[in-house]
Amino acid sequence: MYQDKTLVCRECGSEFVFSASEQEFYAEKGFTNEPGRCPQCRAARKQRSRTGSGRSPRTMYETTCSGCGVTTQVPFQPSGDRPVYCRDCYAQKRNRY
Repeated sequence: MYQDKTLVCRECGSEFVFSASEQEFYAEKGFTNEPGRCPQCRAARKQRSRTGSGRSPRTMYETTCSGCGVTTQVPFQPSGDRPVYCRDCYAQKRNRY
């Protein structure tokens, strides 16, 4: 039913084969679009998204742990109306429930 197709990668411009088995897989998953990138560019893109490249670094805020009093960093700006815990105290509190 499906036949191999030769497509052109939109990222690197090289030709790649969209095999009949890949087409069948796409159809089973309900994908309606053909792949726009070759397998190498897809893998590279997936790797970049996993490592977080292209994202701005997370801003960390220094605060004092409400449990043990140690200075710690958290990824949000504490407002002062709720307790903030270091990694160890947070893990202990979480395991109690």
